[in-house]
Amino acid sequence: MPPYLAVGLSTIVTGIGARRHIRRNLETIEEAIHAAISVCGINMPVKLIALAEGALTGFTDEIFDVPHVTAAQDLFIDIPGEETEHLARLARHYGVYIIAQCKARWPEIMRDRFFNTLFVISTAGLVIHKAAKNHVWCRERSCTPHDVYDRWVEHFGNGLDAFFPVLRTSDIGNIGTICCSDGEYPEAVRALTFNGAEVVYRPSEAMPMTGSGYPGGGSWMIQNRAHAEFNSVFMLCPNIGPVYLSPSSQHPIDIAGGNSHIVDYRGNILSYSASSANTMTCAVIDVEALRQFRAMNLNSNWLKDLRTELFRKMYDRPIHPLNLWMSEDPVHHAAVDDIYRRNIETLYRDGVWERPAVQHGGAAYQSSDSSPPWEAWDRAKSLWLPWN
Repeated sequence: MPPYLAVGLSTIVTGIGARRHIRRNLETIEEAIHAAISVCGINMPVKLIALAEGALTGFTDEIFDVPHVTAAQDLFIDIPGEETEHLARLARHYGVYIIAQCKARWPEIMRDRFFNTLFVISTAGLVIHKAAKNHVWCRERSCTPHDVYDRWVEHFGNGLDAFFPVLRTSDIGNIGTICCSDGEYPEAVRALTFNGAEVVYRPSEAMPMTGSGYPGGGSWMIQNRAHAEFNSVFMLCPNIGPVYLSPSSQHPIDIAGGNSHIVDYRGNILSYSASSANTMTCAVIDVEALRQFRAMNLNSNWLKDLRTELFRKMYDRPIHPLNLWMSEDPVHHAAVDDIYRRNIETLYRDGVWERPAVQHGGAAYQSSDSSPPWEAWDRAKSLWLPWN
C-alpha cells in the first residue's frame, strides 16, 4: 500500500435553524475541499479528506438547549441522504474518501432520536461506514448506543463491532472513527485498535480543553498523542473553525480554539495548525510503515503483551445509567446535570473517590434565558430570519 496524503479541514460554520440551512455550510466545505486538494496534492496524492465535528450543522441544539425530539425532526439528517450525496459528488470527482460527522436519525433503532454519527464516503460516492458517538459531554443531548442499549444490541449484537466498528480498505488502511468526548476515555481507541484500526479519526474539541497549557492543543492534543503511542495508530484530528451562532451574528465565536493536528503511530505531530479559520492540516499516512513497526518491534508495539485478564473486573460495576432514554425523551441541560451528580455520588459510595474536606457547589447549567427550553427555542428561531 503506497503512502498517501490525509487532509483535515477546519471550516468556519454557521449554526443551523433548520435542516435546509446545512447547504450553506456545505458550500463552505466544498470550497475548502477544492482548495485543499489543489494546494496539498502537489506533494503526493490526496486520498483522504476529514471534516471537523459540527462542520455541517454547527452546535445549535447544544447552545440553545433545543428539545431532543424537535432537533431530531427539524435539524438533523438521514445517512445516506441529500447532504451525504453532496459530499459524495466531491468524493467521486477527486477519487478520495471523505470522513465526516453529523448528528443524524437512526430510524432502524428508534424514532425521534438523533445520534452523533461518524461516516465514511468511498471514492465511488457510497456511504461505507457509519458509527455512533458513544460518550457525550454534559451539554450534548445526542442519544448514544448506551442510552438505548437493549435496542442497539437487539439490532447490532453486543460485540465490540457493534459499538466500535472499523472500516477495512485496501488503499488507505483500516479506519476507526470516534468523536470529541469519545477520546477522553482511553478505552475508545483501544477498542478500535482491537478491531484492527490503523488510522483513527477524532474530530473537534472545544475550549477550555484545547487551550490548556502551552504552546497549543491542550489536553486534546495530549490525549491524541497518547492514543497514538499506546495503540500504534495514526490520529487524524481536525478541529472546527469559528462558529456563527446564527446568520444574525455579527461575528463568529472561536469556541474550539483551533489546534488541529495529525499524529503518527509513535505520538509525533506530523501536521499542526494553530488557526482554525478555513484552514487545513495535511500529512503523509504510511500504513505499510505502521504495519512493519507493529511486526518488527519487541517493545513499543504495546498491544502485543497486554495482560488482558488483569483488567476484566475493572468494569463490572456500572457508573452511568444504562438505557437512559429508552422510555423517555432525552431531557434538558439542567436535568442532565443531576444525572452526572448522581454518578459522582456513585463513585463516593463505592469508595473509588474520597470526598473533599469541604463540599462546595460545583458546575451547573447557567441559562441565558429563564424560560422553559421549548419557549426559548421558539423565540430563538427569529435569529434565522435572514436565511428564511
